[in-house]
Amino acid sequence: MERKVTIQDIAALAEVSKSTVSRYLNKGYVSVEKADRIQKAIDATGFSSNAFARRLKAKKSGMIGIVMPRVDSPTGGKLLRGMSFALEEVGCRALFESSCLDGNRELQNMENLAQCGADGIIIVSVGITEAHIALAEDLRKREIPVVFVGQKHPKVTYIKVDDFGAGRMLGDYMRRMGHERVAFVGVTEKDQAVGVDRKDGFIELFTRGSRGAVVDFIETGFGLEASYEKGSEILAHRPTAVVCATDGLAFGILRALHERGIDVPEEVSVAGFGGYEMGAVTYPPLTTVAFDYEKVGAQAAKMLLKLLSEEPVASVADFPPHLIERSSVIKIEKE
Repeated sequence: MERKVTIQDIAALAEVSKSTVSRYLNKGYVSVEKADRIQKAIDATGFSSNAFARRLKAKKSGMIGIVMPRVDSPTGGKLLRGMSFALEEVGCRALFESSCLDGNRELQNMENLAQCGADGIIIVSVGITEAHIALAEDLRKREIPVVFVGQKHPKVTYIKVDDFGAGRMLGDYMRRMGHERVAFVGVTEKDQAVGVDRKDGFIELFTRGSRGAVVDFIETGFGLEASYEKGSEILAHRPTAVVCATDGLAFGILRALHERGIDVPEEVSVAGFGGYEMGAVTYPPLTTVAFDYEKVGAQAAKMLLKLLSEEPVASVADFPPHLIERSSVIKIEKE
């Protein structure tokens, strides 16, 4: 088995920074003296025998295209951090575009990145359509592999968190906390993971075997302003708890309830999905089902690198969530 050698190993042996090694591998400027030390370290460790290193030497660009749905999302920031660390380890650079939550724009982003010379593309998609599948296949034929993040489809390579399982986890928790009437604030069903799977998982567990359990669905856009504007509509259902498809939506609901003088959680409990760091400092701190998005991003990058090295890659659909119980949800005692 070939010994896996990282850029950090080369940098330590050559007594240079990782960024210097990265520049050397990508044909950037490095002084003659440092370049000589780096090459000697590569020769000594066998780093050049690494399959991906061979691709870099075969006049590949060393650039990986990344398509994100938003530039202001806490989830996106964690995904990007994980991707960046994993790509940096092999001397790759990221080329970034944003789809602004537009599926058609995602397709243009992918083509733009291919035209700019990206060796491969990671796309955090709002939904995988037949057009996405066709373009991914076309790019594969052009030796530009694609990994989708956040959504799944059997015809593409993907990695996603277990959204349905997360919904079930929160449904079970709210049921155990004694709630029977819940308003579920969600997004468009065009987003299968966030708009469908989380909601369906929640309803399936929350209502199982309970004649009195009711879930009223309120659709909204992404972002706290969109959910904030739904405050009156949500309260018209007289819920004991509001469950939001993302923590960002939950922040908007907290604001709407506070402005109306409604005590959280004594009058209405609130919970979300995502595990955003801000949830720990809201008032009250937000109960949430969290995902390790940084780890997801790192694994997505590693999957793409394997594809570039022509290694077999299996899609991942069950990246596990975990419940963070805070004080935004109260237990209702039965009389």
